[in-house]
Amino acid sequence: MTQGADATRYGRVSILLHWLLGVALLGQIAFGFLLDEIAPRNTPSRAGVINLHKSIGIVLGLLIVARIVWRARHAVPAWPASMAAWQRGAALWWHRALYVCMLVMPLSGYIASNFSKHGLRFFGVVLKPWGPDLPQVYALFNGLHIATAFLFCALIVGHVAAALMHALIDHDGVFARMWPGLTR
Repeated sequence: MTQGADATRYGRVSILLHWLLGVALLGQIAFGFLLDEIAPRNTPSRAGVINLHKSIGIVLGLLIVARIVWRARHAVPAWPASMAAWQRGAALWWHRALYVCMLVMPLSGYIASNFSKHGLRFFGVVLKPWGPDLPQVYALFNGLHIATAFLFCALIVGHVAAALMHALIDHDGVFARMWPGLTR
């Protein structure tokens, strides 16, 4: 792993990937939760809206993999000495859970789509399903996709709450590590 010039902050690329993916994932999750309002079931617009959600999900899935590769090759800044050991452990496991959700959510949606007769269109390009039309398998993976979205939302709320705690209460520099241009 390489270390940036400032061991107290994340590097510019890490910060950019964090915020870009964070905003994009929040938008995609909201899009997914609002699908029925945007394009009600059994309407002509439904297929196009669903395939836009799937297309964006594939792009985000690839960006998530890129982020994970980047993160694996670049060291993170050390936690402040004032941060309790239990907080460091909780942060480690919370971040791992966020990464698991970032992987499982798009992957389960993609797999579900391949066990449906509809398959998917990637920005209009037909991608033939590699699996047979099996409604039970589709339902299993689509259920995992939806459950992961709810879990991911809960983890995001906790992540934001912890970040705000560090910024507004603890003033320990943890928030400044990831905020663009902010120093302790």
